[in-house]
Amino acid sequence: MTDNHLGAILCPNCRKLISVNAEKCIHCGMKKPNIWGIADWLRRTFGGQFSFVPVISMVCVVLYVLSLLLKRPDLFSGGIFGLLSPHNYSLAFLGATGAFAVGGEYWWTLFTAIYLHGSLLHILFNVMWIRQLGPMVEEFYGIPRSFLIFTISGVAGFILSNYMGISFTIGASGSIFGLMGALIYFGKKRGGTFGMAIYKQLGQWAIVIFVMGFLLPGINNWAHGGGLAAGYLTAAALGYIEIKPEKRSHLLSGAIAVGLTVLAFITALIYGIANLRHLL
Repeated sequence: MTDNHLGAILCPNCRKLISVNAEKCIHCGMKKPNIWGIADWLRRTFGGQFSFVPVISMVCVVLYVLSLLLKRPDLFSGGIFGLLSPHNYSLAFLGATGAFAVGGEYWWTLFTAIYLHGSLLHILFNVMWIRQLGPMVEEFYGIPRSFLIFTISGVAGFILSNYMGISFTIGASGSIFGLMGALIYFGKKRGGTFGMAIYKQLGQWAIVIFVMGFLLPGINNWAHGGGLAAGYLTAAALGYIEIKPEKRSHLLSGAIAVGLTVLAFITALIYGIANLRHLL
């Protein structure tokens, strides 16, 4: 939201007052975005107090409920860990991915599968971690870079697991490990008492959850490892706010990630309807 007062606006990066005519913020140095007429939309979308965390969580929940409604779920598939498991046909219709997507023919599943979940416990744990880690990443990296990290990590994790032959896979775990990777990079790069505390804590969490993946059934550890590496490397390439203020390229990249995700779901819907007889 932009506040106009005596010719002043709020900087979308640091939220301090600057002149409406200023080319860049005198406080944080961020240049005023002006991307082919969509700058105001980008500010409204990514600026201020907006957060992608509740949006991502809600999309996951809505798609999980929809997957249960599309076809009768397997109520206790695999015991307690499979409680209220959507049918695989429902997940395929909504955009699950797997080895069949190698080669790019089913590119959209790399995006849509991030938001699909295979049981009640699966979605509860993943949404919990998104809500735990997401706000921290947003605070250190800003909204556009955070969503970019989330998306790239999930896609990279699935690409790796698909090439390793995982036939059918879903879930936000790769993206969650990507958020961990970004926080690990932040802590290591920033250093000091604060940075090292984050580095050690998130490093321990990543190790514990990764090890648990080998002990529990149905865990895609390839996606976890790929997501962690992608999150760390993407964060290193993008930088965080303290060392690299938000630029128009970050805003545009975040908008592109949103656009690709929406396009992926539209493509999944079109493909699913066209192949409805085979999928459901």
